[in-house]
Amino acid sequence: MSHLKVRPQGKSGRVTHVTPESAGWTYVGFDLHRLKPGETVSAATGDREACLVFVTGKGTTMANGESLGELGSRMSPFEGKPWSVYLPEGSNWSVAATTDLELAVCTAPGLKGGLPVRVISPDDLGQEIRGKGSNTRHVTNILPENEPADSLLIVEVITPAGNTSSYPPHKHDQDDLPRESNLEETYYHRLNPPQGFGFQRVYTDDRSLDEAMAIEDGDVVLVPKGYHPCATCHGYDLYYLNVMAGPKRTWKFHNAAEHEWLLKG
Repeated sequence: MSHLKVRPQGKSGRVTHVTPESAGWTYVGFDLHRLKPGETVSAATGDREACLVFVTGKGTTMANGESLGELGSRMSPFEGKPWSVYLPEGSNWSVAATTDLELAVCTAPGLKGGLPVRVISPDDLGQEIRGKGSNTRHVTNILPENEPADSLLIVEVITPAGNTSSYPPHKHDQDDLPRESNLEETYYHRLNPPQGFGFQRVYTDDRSLDEAMAIEDGDVVLVPKGYHPCATCHGYDLYYLNVMAGPKRTWKFHNAAEHEWLLKG
């Protein structure tokens, strides 16, 4: 199996655990918790900021000793927008599931501090359609660069069955602003129906990194550098949750020159 693909471990509790150390990089962390009603998860952010994304289900949420109430609404990542919570460094948080709950914990270094805890409701989130034809996908911006955070950039994408996504291939692995920013990235994949599969390729121009992998429901793909397009098969919609972070909090990407013609006309 590719060293860039992280399979879920078990069916309950913390099923995915990606740290900068385990990924061999510097910035992005990603955990995925699956809880039954009445189960609780809690943690301290330490010197990192965090964003809790309620992928599915509901939970009563506490942050720094204050109740944020019951958050979450959708029971499928393919239906509607998510609830999320932004937590600055030095925060303590807990979520007690009130339904079956799938909670993503996205982390990156806290740099400036001073930002407040905030609930990000579905009504706060902008959506857009990117691409056309069989390259159409639907984007929900959870923590874009025009919203306050120290390092994190977070987005959800739904790619209809049979379509490509993160395509034409692009990369963001050079600190070469304003042309390109250096951002690590994780992809958390879900399929609808869940027995489906898709594909993702991560590769560089010189092919010193070139891995193509089948992606199944619950897989996480690590993108330390290079281009990273994906595709889903006929009959199966693909959802993914992207977490990005790097030395500068901006998303500037470079398209693969040989495929950029696809953007014309």
